[in-house]
Amino acid sequence: MRHLFASAAVGALGVLALAGSASAQSPMTVCLITKTDTNPFFVKMKEGAEAKAKELGINLQSYAGRVDGDSDSQVQAIESCIAAGAKGILIAASDTKGIVPAITKARDAGLITIALDTPLEPLNAADATFATDNYEAGVLIGQWAKAKMGNEAADAKIAFLDLTPQQPSVAVLRDQGFMEGFGIDVKNKDVVGDESDARIVGHDITNGNEEGGRQAMENLLQKDPTINLVYTINEPAAAGAYEALKALGLADKVTIVSVDGGCPGIANVKDGVIGATSMQYPLKMAAMGVEAVKTFAESGKKPEASAGLEITNTGVDLVTDAPVDGVKSMDSATAAKACWG
Repeated sequence: MRHLFASAAVGALGVLALAGSASAQSPMTVCLITKTDTNPFFVKMKEGAEAKAKELGINLQSYAGRVDGDSDSQVQAIESCIAAGAKGILIAASDTKGIVPAITKARDAGLITIALDTPLEPLNAADATFATDNYEAGVLIGQWAKAKMGNEAADAKIAFLDLTPQQPSVAVLRDQGFMEGFGIDVKNKDVVGDESDARIVGHDITNGNEEGGRQAMENLLQKDPTINLVYTINEPAAAGAYEALKALGLADKVTIVSVDGGCPGIANVKDGVIGATSMQYPLKMAAMGVEAVKTFAESGKKPEASAGLEITNTGVDLVTDAPVDGVKSMDSATAAKACWG
């Protein structure tokens, strides 16, 4: 009997050892949560995360909101990631303030959380932020527009096609950066729409898509049909704005500027639909995020911000086929080699 018990014990230990070995070999899980799975920017972000996860032997779980602004789906995704035992979450938040309690819960559970593209509010609600310097992206297109218009900039009629009513940080940063670049008194840099510059016709929301851009452009043209400069939150919104202007025979009288760097947007720069855009690099920020989670899981080390910034800057470049003095840029042919979507 003693021999039987001893054999059983050894067998049980063997089973436990095998189970432990299998568990140790299971790949770590990293979650990617984007605003939508249709915007080319986030499609490319997902591709970057998937490629890096495959390279590093990581299990990537991807989630997205139904539309831009769908924060409830993102909260549910965070809950799923916690339950799955993920080591970290990479998130492009739709509601940069409202998502914070869910992010805090994930961090309390031991997950590292990295904001991608869109900083949370407050910024330190996430462990790190990998993003375009969105303020600089706005400054670049503002500087270009001011130089392009020359003396006419003093009497410009500007339409602002923003993102959502929640005013996520990415939208505020681009909007306010553009104003600074163009020479508009920004007032409170954390708020869109509190400016008093007479050149501003108004702000409208686009939800970051083409139909929203078209509708917002139509709304603002009803307010002032003499608009001659349009700032857009992204290139899909810019494409919609152009269609509205074209339908009214105004396309050749208005300059459109934007931010993104997607291949359709770069093609629109080439075709003259968009005067200038600021190119960002979503594949890079997602790949860096996956690597950062792995580093944290293995060593406990968190990412460091870029020098002089509170975020890790993943780069931004101005793209235009009408370069101006004093603003560094690349042409659409060069940008086409680095675009996404």
